[in-house]
Amino acid sequence: MRISDTSDLWWKTAVIYCLDVQTYMDWDDDGMGDFTGLAERLDYLSELGVTCLWLMPFYPTADRDDGYDITDYYGVDPRLGSAGDFVEVVRTARDRGMRVIIDLVVNHTSDRHPWFRSARSSRTSPFRDFYVWRADEPPDTSKQVVFPDQEDSIWEYDEKTREWYLHRFYRTQPDLNITNPKVRDEIAKAMGFWLELGISGFRVDAVPFMLETTGVDDQEMARFPDPHHYLRSLRSFLGRRTGDGILLGEVNLPHKDQKSFFGGTEGDELTMQFDFIGMQNLYLALARQDARPLVRALRKRPVISSDSQWATFVRNHDELTLDKLTDRERGEVFAAFGPDPRMQLYGRGLRRRLPTMLDGDPRRIRMAYSLMFSLPGTPVLFYGEEIGMGENLDIDGRLAVRTPMQWSDQPNGGFSNAAANRLRRPVVTGAFGPGHVNVAEQRTDPDSLLTFICLLIRRYRESPELGWADLQILDQPVRQVLAHECAWDDRRIVAVHNLGPDACTVPLTLERCSRDDHLLDLLEDAGHIDLDDEGRCEVALEGYGYRWLRLMPRNGRRLA
Repeated sequence: MRISDTSDLWWKTAVIYCLDVQTYMDWDDDGMGDFTGLAERLDYLSELGVTCLWLMPFYPTADRDDGYDITDYYGVDPRLGSAGDFVEVVRTARDRGMRVIIDLVVNHTSDRHPWFRSARSSRTSPFRDFYVWRADEPPDTSKQVVFPDQEDSIWEYDEKTREWYLHRFYRTQPDLNITNPKVRDEIAKAMGFWLELGISGFRVDAVPFMLETTGVDDQEMARFPDPHHYLRSLRSFLGRRTGDGILLGEVNLPHKDQKSFFGGTEGDELTMQFDFIGMQNLYLALARQDARPLVRALRKRPVISSDSQWATFVRNHDELTLDKLTDRERGEVFAAFGPDPRMQLYGRGLRRRLPTMLDGDPRRIRMAYSLMFSLPGTPVLFYGEEIGMGENLDIDGRLAVRTPMQWSDQPNGGFSNAAANRLRRPVVTGAFGPGHVNVAEQRTDPDSLLTFICLLIRRYRESPELGWADLQILDQPVRQVLAHECAWDDRRIVAVHNLGPDACTVPLTLERCSRDDHLLDLLEDAGHIDLDDEGRCEVALEGYGYRWLRLMPRNGRRLA
């Protein structure tokens, strides 16, 4: 397949940047970020090399779950601006070569949504079966709650109608009844509305919970026999409306289960999924300074349709979940990167950013991001990662990593001119605060993390095989090293990463190569590495070193 044949699959080689409008840039100085402020920072994102913005929820909200408790699927929170401001961001982003995707949060609504207010007003409400109810007292479901520090059941008693409603998350977020065709119609209408405003798809929140049918009776289930059929219908609807839109799904399940959410070999359900298993094993590998846990996870990553894609990430906007590791493995990661209980969350995850977990060591930080960008898939950055922002553990829960963007060393990190006590959330303090970590200083520093991330993005965009190729792990004897190859069309890249502190030399054998070929370093001006007649070579790595090596024939033409 030639590059010219793949323009409609733009997401295969995209660079996605997740941001929270309310903490990105405050333009009217009321202490909260807004769409006008975001519009003023789009040139920065374009210079960084971002090709797709993922906007966290910006809808009207009861504000009990940082915007994920939505009261209106068709609006913009007035604190962030207007629908016109949103459209201006989408238009300007397009003008700068960036697409926009937004959160689709349809597992639940806020309990202040008009649908639920009507549903709890009377058992005969036309919106009653938009939600899931039960008349009998539920059993103990404390082990099924998502947030064990806040909830002890997935059912909540409603005093007025004297029945219990289902809520997988907080009690203020009642679950929608996906078996109801009217609910499914409303979801499609909301999707269609935002697509008409120019977005390129959705990050779909909590997909397995969205398709769950807990508490639904047999009669309703008869209307919804196959949840995956519904997911296919959403993908089909998106395709009809846009032609090239995406559904990026949050599916934190084992790889074999994730494959079913892609639609198996057909690839007709979710377009993309985050590789949670790879991410969790990356942290185990970093903790052990041993690449083998990550190698095992990557080898088990199932082959998927060419119409599907893995999304790679180091840090997302939520807790850094480690729930798919064993208790012992999770304990190792906690000991290495979150020994203080304040750094942990729900007994299963961390509420820290990568730079603080790695004690600010620039070698390890750069190696981790080099590894992320080199793995086959689409890289996803969380705002502030490009400059090495830290977290603020004085902020409760998952919000510790959702602090104001650090633009300069000015008060409030240049995020806002409002008084500090009026900010939506306090800025990071200490060694990772804006006095030491900010965009303004790093933009002019050729040795900064920001400059390095820009280089990674540039090389990633110049290397389509990283988005298109299947993964091939290369056998070699150094256990702290991950060596892999990406080959697609007439291009081949070998990436080698050292997760340990000691320098090493890695022997490699590359198939279908000979003395007529050599490896060219893409990240540093380090010359080339010669191969022998059997395609063998040795790659030298410093402690926490990394190399991206393009396979080239000596005559300069690419290999077939």
